[in-house]
Amino acid sequence: VQLQASGGGSVQAGGSLRLSCVVSGSTISSYIMGWFRQVPGKEQEFVAAISRGGSTNYADSVKGRFTIFRDNAKNTVLLHMNNLKPEDTAVYHCAASDSRMIVFSTALYIYWGQGTLVTVSS
Repeated sequence: VQLQASGGGSVQAGGSLRLSCVVSGSTISSYIMGWFRQVPGKEQEFVAAISRGGSTNYADSVKGRFTIFRDNAKNTVLLHMNNLKPEDTAVYHCAASDSRMIVFSTALYIYWGQGTLVTVSS
């Protein structure tokens, strides 16, 4: 199973970006799909996740600004990020978990994409 993330870039504070994660080798309907982010020198941070049925969960720091979607027909998970802040600057990774419900620990995600860099300037 391979995950390919894209859509990162550089924006000013208040701007928007759309991240995409295309999955190959399996169908995303079999997995919980999540987005994590990492700043150099820090651990991976949970951002958002979506269940097989479409339920979602977000980190408090992104609630109301980020939205996670899944398009099972395209085998793709999207992260729409609005009102970006400098503290959102990080490498964003998509990941897949075979857990029964949404989980937040990186250890419970079994497949990972390579990451896409988001830089937000003030």
